[in-house]
Amino acid sequence: MATLTDIGVSAAINILTAFAFLLAFAFLRIQPINDRIYFPKWYISEGRTSPRKSIHNFVGKFVNLNFRTYLQFLDWMPQALRMSEDDIINHAGLDSAVFLRIYIIGLKIFVPVTVVALLVLIPVNAWSGILFFLKKELVVSNIDKLSISNVPPQSIRFFVHIALEYLITVWVCFLLYKEYSNISTMRLHFFASQGRRVEQFTVVVRNVPHTDGCSVADSIDNFFKKNHPHHYIGHQAVYDANKFTRLMRKRDRLQNGLDYYQVESEKHPNKKPTIKTGFCNLWGRKVDAVECYRHMIAELDKIMTLERQKLIKDPKCILPVAFLLFNSRWGASVCAQTHQSKNPTLWLTGWAPEPRDVYWQNLSIPVFSLGIRKLIVSLFMFALILFYMIPIAFVQSLANLEGLERVVPFLRPVIELRYIKSFLQGFLPGLALKLFLYIAPAILMIMTKVEGYIALSTLEQKTASKYYYFMLVNVFLGSIVTGAAFEQLNSFLREPPAEYFFFTIVTLALSDCPCS
Repeated sequence: MATLTDIGVSAAINILTAFAFLLAFAFLRIQPINDRIYFPKWYISEGRTSPRKSIHNFVGKFVNLNFRTYLQFLDWMPQALRMSEDDIINHAGLDSAVFLRIYIIGLKIFVPVTVVALLVLIPVNAWSGILFFLKKELVVSNIDKLSISNVPPQSIRFFVHIALEYLITVWVCFLLYKEYSNISTMRLHFFASQGRRVEQFTVVVRNVPHTDGCSVADSIDNFFKKNHPHHYIGHQAVYDANKFTRLMRKRDRLQNGLDYYQVESEKHPNKKPTIKTGFCNLWGRKVDAVECYRHMIAELDKIMTLERQKLIKDPKCILPVAFLLFNSRWGASVCAQTHQSKNPTLWLTGWAPEPRDVYWQNLSIPVFSLGIRKLIVSLFMFALILFYMIPIAFVQSLANLEGLERVVPFLRPVIELRYIKSFLQGFLPGLALKLFLYIAPAILMIMTKVEGYIALSTLEQKTASKYYYFMLVNVFLGSIVTGAAFEQLNSFLREPPAEYFFFTIVTLALSDCPCS
């Protein structure tokens, strides 16, 4: 049976680990070699220059030799706390300010709820004492005696729980309503203070129908000049340039190699760098590296020129997708939010993402296949959640050592050791689960890309939604179900380690939060 010692060990390990990471961050940020890493926005805005330029000592260019700064390495924390919301928006953007407000509203919700639970619910549950008379029949921990399980059936004390449920629900809804209003106002002010941007006047249209004797470009111009004559300006067609993109990436790699060998040649003018012409430069005839890369880039430029001309002249390379430009945000909004045709599968319009936010690979996906793709991804999502229950069950078995001892009795001598038992029940299950969950976002992102969304921000949003359901089913519900499977299935009370398991998950999640 898990005890308060287990949760104490878990809390101590997680707090010490978080404090160690905080110290490591504070130590690394004051090193000159890391200055550009921790202050990138100041370098972009030219508000900061590298301290290595003013340091003539070779060691001092990499390690901070001013020992006074090590005594003041936490001075950044008061400065960060004193920053106003407007300063945060100007420095890091609106998204960062909203992200920090999540922590504030979390404190507004959970601090009063914690105080009420300590002053009202715990005394009500502890004084009931029904588990004291049932401890011979049931497996009971000290935490269970403070929960609702300790209240006798048909007791009037249940009305205290019901009243607080309504009270806390009203309190949370009120705070969420106020927070939503504040963030909406911040968003409107932020957009009003920004200059005009091209995506505010741009609409993306997909599934342009093919018209006999008319190109895609002419069909788009004729259609939108007829339906939006006062606001439509023009369009930019989208080409199937996947091959050309691969050539560009290859040229970038060659250009990086050329730059590298040119720098090496300037460092050592008496010794020209050479490479082998064989596979991966492992064998073959040795040639001058700079001249070889220049020759390969010149040959590749010729191929890219021919490919570019083919894209422009070949009508088959033009996709039934285009970006429409309007002369007003009102005209763009009307076009993006209305149906353009009686056929709901043609002339599909929507707000265009920012140029840097476009996921070009998905623009060539036919619209008819999007529904099928989403169905297939949904089935894969269900299978992923289902099969992920297997490692979750194994991890939860570590938190339920009594059941594990019955299944694997030869591990009992090791499990019964005091500190090993506390470590296994208090810390190891949450850490193991975190390691399993680290690969989940990458898998979910691949699945979301298959669905066909054309904006990187939309891909991240949909991936986050999938990850939420993944965590809800596997971590929350899965841990309860698998934890109960190792105990007596006829009693929910015989699942004591769950509270320690979730405490570890929460503290590990807190340790992942950024420090700045």
